[in-house]
Amino acid sequence: MKRYEVVMGLEVHVELATESKLFCSCSAKFGADANEHVCPACAGMPGMPAVTNKRAVELGIAAALVTNSEITPVMTFDKKNYFYPDLPTGYQITQINAPICRNGWIEIETAAGTKKITLKQIHIEEDAGKLVHDARTGTTLVDFNRTSVPLVEIVSNPDFRSADEVVAYLEKLRSLLSFAGVSDCKMQEGSMRCDVNLSVREAGSGILGTRTEIKNMNSLKAIAAAIAYEAQRHIDALETGCETLIQETRRWDDAAGETFSMREKENATDYRYFPNPELMPVRIDDAWIERVRKSLPEPARDKFLRMTGALGLPETDSKIITGSKNLSDIFDRTLAHFNNPKEVVNWIIVELLAIAKGDNKGEDDISIDCEKFAGLMELVDNKTINRNVGKKLLLKVLNEGIDPAAYVRENDLGLVSDTSLIDRAVQDALAENERSVTEYRSGNEKAAGFLMGRVMKNLGGKADPKVVNERLRYWLTR
Repeated sequence: MKRYEVVMGLEVHVELATESKLFCSCSAKFGADANEHVCPACAGMPGMPAVTNKRAVELGIAAALVTNSEITPVMTFDKKNYFYPDLPTGYQITQINAPICRNGWIEIETAAGTKKITLKQIHIEEDAGKLVHDARTGTTLVDFNRTSVPLVEIVSNPDFRSADEVVAYLEKLRSLLSFAGVSDCKMQEGSMRCDVNLSVREAGSGILGTRTEIKNMNSLKAIAAAIAYEAQRHIDALETGCETLIQETRRWDDAAGETFSMREKENATDYRYFPNPELMPVRIDDAWIERVRKSLPEPARDKFLRMTGALGLPETDSKIITGSKNLSDIFDRTLAHFNNPKEVVNWIIVELLAIAKGDNKGEDDISIDCEKFAGLMELVDNKTINRNVGKKLLLKVLNEGIDPAAYVRENDLGLVSDTSLIDRAVQDALAENERSVTEYRSGNEKAAGFLMGRVMKNLGGKADPKVVNERLRYWLTR
């Protein structure tokens, strides 16, 4: 039986973290009501001049720097012509002749080892709008909010040979760009989307097979599944002749677990590219590049090394924190108010992530006042409250924005530190649970845990468990 090799290249679209759109002052923020962020310019009305967003260019430079790319000294914009209902001008402003950068590379790690993925280019372009299909009425509506939102398209060379490599690359790219502040890279919101160009050939052959493109993927799990399905479809076609492979664009149906044809794949000539005469070239000199370089935040890899080195944190915990830009920011901001790295990491991983999971939120969706978060940890650390009370207050900090110290004072939640009161609670618990006392004195250690719970209940949970345990053991041995 013949052996086959899957060959893939990726086109990754990443929306830039600008306040406004690429060529007008409309808001670029996600989540507005349909067609709320639209003006005559981004709606494609005649006679509306386009003005390039400087911040978008700076974020493009940042993307070039973190991907080891060669920055073009003078970049230009071009028009890519095609008709689609959510493209109001009938063309897309993009870059083909002089994109912002070329010839970059990213190193990835998989179970098979490290590998360098090379990039053909990164170019800046405007996004299209969004079609909303209403199955009930059989109609399609258009939302132009996303029209002209700035993005970079990162085009790799056909260096991928497995779904594992693709996923590792996308995770690395998401880390590089989110930590650099280029984009939030939220795939669930469409700010990072991937097109997979895939072909199959006999192993050892230097000739590429017929290429198909799987369009607009925004889930790592779906991308891996789509690659597996499409690669097998190609192999079956080559082995059995059951279908003729053609160059086409396909979509992934997650429910059916298969791809389906969308349209025949266009070539560059079909788009009739030509220079955009309405936009001036943008000169990018060394001084501008250096300013952007100096403004870049600490990358995930450097932060990981700092956490495991200078801060003495475990690799597993540090990997979780640096796996999300949002968690990393929460860690840094909280640490600035409460200088105890191990406790900060522990509260984030054990408590904060558990609450987020219970609310069906991802790591990037967590929002908390880090000064109040730090204040809560300090109350536990100095034994003003115990950890159980702290966990309850964390929910109130998250959901109600309470001030922990004020809330503890106003609701009398401070720890009971009077040992006479603790002793009284212990004696009451022992008197009420004589059977458990007998079991403990007969060697049943679990009975002590039950009695500990009874004592804490008598104290309203407002006592240091260590002190309570010491007093309980004292009275149990009398």
